[in-house]
Amino acid sequence: MHKKISVLIAEDEIPTQRLLRGMIENLRPEWEIVACTSGVEETTEWLNNHEHPSLMFLDIQLSDGLSFEIFDHTEVNSIVIFTTAYDEYAIQAFKVNTIDYLLKPVRPENLEKAILKFEKLNDSLHATDAADIRMLAASLIDGKTTYRSRLLVPMVDGYAKLNITDVAWFHSSQKVTTAVTHDGTNHVVDLTLEKLEEELNPETFFRANRQYIVNIEVINRIENWFNGKLIVKTKPETPDKVIVSRERARHFKEWINR
Repeated sequence: MHKKISVLIAEDEIPTQRLLRGMIENLRPEWEIVACTSGVEETTEWLNNHEHPSLMFLDIQLSDGLSFEIFDHTEVNSIVIFTTAYDEYAIQAFKVNTIDYLLKPVRPENLEKAILKFEKLNDSLHATDAADIRMLAASLIDGKTTYRSRLLVPMVDGYAKLNITDVAWFHSSQKVTTAVTHDGTNHVVDLTLEKLEEELNPETFFRANRQYIVNIEVINRIENWFNGKLIVKTKPETPDKVIVSRERARHFKEWINR
């Protein structure tokens, strides 16, 4: 008989906390969510007074500091999955079997992949090592995060270098990804939108929907649409409507308003 999985969620944005909880309950209704916390102090206090859960989802930036600080105040006996706005590279550098991460906003399909990994490795995993956490913290705090700055795109007689700053948006159609520059030139890119989303600077680019990743510099205005959706108007204009779903609309507005 498998051990019952208990879960703690540390997330300071209450709507995001509720959304993550709902997704976990939907994907694994048999799991027990034992606590939802919003700060380093609150999480540490809970861990010091309760049996540690099987799995913790920790937002890196909590209301009163970085979640890495939790490991300085208590010996964590749980597996950790981080939720973060940091890019793939900084985390990948120190990623081991005991650590996984989810880029925010968290999507159900990515959450399920992390859960499946946890379930597959659960029997062989040990609690997340504080030393790994300190290395990860040092990498992120020291500002060593690296984002993709250029792409190699095919030309008739070879290849050309395309600077990411020159891209107005990325578009996917029929499994082909196209980078469109500010002057309207199209370049076929040998990367999926999912991969680009992981490698692009989240301060500059936003995954609006399944078809588009847009550069903040080309956003001209935002229009309300039905059922809480948004339409993004760009300059130059996209060939079709860029629609942000109701579920992603809040994250999009927060991103614009940073």
